[in-house]
Amino acid sequence: MTRDETRTASPMPTEPWTLTATEALAAFRSKELSPVDYLTSLIGRITAEDERINAVTEVVEEAVTSAREAETFYVNATDDDLAEAAAARPLLGLPVIAKEKHALAGRGLTQGLLHERDTVATADAAIIGRIRAAGGYVHARATSPEFSCATITHSPMWGVTRNPWNLELSPGGSSGGSGAALAAGFAPLATASDIAGSTRLPAAFTGTVGFKAPYGRIPGVQPLAADWYRGDGPMARSVADTALLARVMVGPDPSDHATIASPGFLDGFDPAEAADRLRGRRVALCVRLGDFPVGKDIEANTRAIASALESAGAEVEEIELPWTYERIFETAFTHFGNLLAPAMRAATRGHEDTLADYTLRFMADTEAVASRRSFYDGLAMEAQIQAELAAAMDGFDVLLAPTSAVAGLEAGASYLDGITVDADGVGREGAGDGAVAATGGTAGVRLDHYWQAHMTMPFNICNRVPIVNVPSGMADCGIPTGVQVIAHPFDDGTAFDVAAAIEALHPWTGLAPE
Repeated sequence: MTRDETRTASPMPTEPWTLTATEALAAFRSKELSPVDYLTSLIGRITAEDERINAVTEVVEEAVTSAREAETFYVNATDDDLAEAAAARPLLGLPVIAKEKHALAGRGLTQGLLHERDTVATADAAIIGRIRAAGGYVHARATSPEFSCATITHSPMWGVTRNPWNLELSPGGSSGGSGAALAAGFAPLATASDIAGSTRLPAAFTGTVGFKAPYGRIPGVQPLAADWYRGDGPMARSVADTALLARVMVGPDPSDHATIASPGFLDGFDPAEAADRLRGRRVALCVRLGDFPVGKDIEANTRAIASALESAGAEVEEIELPWTYERIFETAFTHFGNLLAPAMRAATRGHEDTLADYTLRFMADTEAVASRRSFYDGLAMEAQIQAELAAAMDGFDVLLAPTSAVAGLEAGASYLDGITVDADGVGREGAGDGAVAATGGTAGVRLDHYWQAHMTMPFNICNRVPIVNVPSGMADCGIPTGVQVIAHPFDDGTAFDVAAAIEALHPWTGLAPE
């Protein structure tokens, strides 16, 4: 049977690149779409659009071999073959865009660092191996800032990555290439990582879905896999697709001693039924997580999501947390100064003159905090924040909060001198011009460090909680906003359930307009 004969008489209703992973799999299994044609459509999309977005570091030529193998399987598959593949190879035929830090054997591994441009990976990262084992394959790789140490995505290595919703703004970071690629239609699935919001922030800024798994769920690379703030994970354009990739990634790996068994992970999760299961769910709403200066459009979008949950039968109660953005920042930067900064110094020693300005500043800022606070001081501060979160969530199923207090970041900015929120909610470099308070006042909101404008770090400090970011609406500056659905430690199913319910009640395209 030829490839053309694998399709039904009816043409695909949309361009193949617009399909979600779940939709593409269904089309493969029904023989309406060839995996080769799907890959061709995605590569065509990258070729046509990435010059203006700059989210892709390279296209992986061997991907076509994987697509052809999948095509051959689907052409000849019986119903029993399809059922077996769905269980054993749930990603069969699906292309995935990989964050460049996730190693592919035989290909470059730079982490955006110019002095590593000749470094070649000797083995696949654990999550890449799991994607391959599940029948998926990497067809392209995505940009990130140097060492994944920024919440914007640009570097001397790859230039500036832009948000497909508004090219003047950043897709966030550090998984900004993954988020931009998803929103632009370059892939249905993407890998990401998160040590302070690096999955959730790009998901929020690009209108996609990102999952920060509890520490230990998904294997990482030693020695920094031992850092309990960090975690690799999936991004996609729907909650169902994010769950599909998450199921593949979880579980013990001999290369990462911290990984835990995850039997039955997300068993029973059905996004089609999630809204029906809301009745009786108790949702804690916390708009500011203490005193974060949340923009009025972000607050309005977050409250609209909470109202939708309440209308569907959830019990929503607004709560307060005794946090300040300064305390969260001080706690996290104590941790980074004692763990991440030394690793970065070791990896970049002798090459400081090639580094991005934000990389040098990150090391200096974290080291400055660590110079006045010991590793034990940091642990004590973390324990207090963890206890406060546990107390606030007592009696609730999930906590709902914005993902970022600021609506957007400038695409090429480094924010070396702080951040000022402008009238449209965009964080501008330095003092800014004509700024007004994001909370609706007349005085500019200025923060000493731009990381203080993000509401993700508390949940890396409390890194056994699962979190799913889902879109919540549009910001005044023309890019999406997101909410975090935070569940109790290791209660991933509840986080996905509520996230899927939000998606059902508040449908979102996942694709930026052309």
